[in-house]
Amino acid sequence: MLDLKAHIRTIPDYPKPGILFYDIGTLLAHGPAWRTSIERLSDIISPLQPNKLIGIESRGFLVAAAVAAHMGIGFAMVRKKGKLPGKTLSRAYALEYGEDVIEMQDGILDAGDKIVLCDDLLATGGTAAAAIALARQAGAEIIHAAFLIELDFLNGRTRLDVPATSLLHYSE
Repeated sequence: MLDLKAHIRTIPDYPKPGILFYDIGTLLAHGPAWRTSIERLSDIISPLQPNKLIGIESRGFLVAAAVAAHMGIGFAMVRKKGKLPGKTLSRAYALEYGEDVIEMQDGILDAGDKIVLCDDLLATGGTAAAAIALARQAGAEIIHAAFLIELDFLNGRTRLDVPATSLLHYSE
């Protein structure tokens, strides 16, 4: 069994001092590890029978789009404000100091769609919770959240109101 953690590089003090960054770039660069990641996430998500996945800018696009393609279902992007063409739905959410806004194209999700949020990393859970709320705003049913990596010590899972699964867990 392939050890996916062996393909995650940690970078201290990035993007600022005191932060340990978990870099999936090295996982993406290793074909068998990347393929295994997509297959394992697909194995978690497939039994739930969603018809679309949503992924959050930017690394979440890589994960969610690959899983959706592997499963043969649709994918919708959740982006920072002002990055999507056409009419959008917006959701503001709190940051440690201030606020941010994410958007999704209006009409990209249909009322009654069964959606799974699929992202690269669950940290504090703020952006994931906002993406879940945004999909609900579009009329979709969010049934699960799946992550490549979860930083357990940040307790982000507690901010989500859907079941969540993560392939890799880090406790510090």
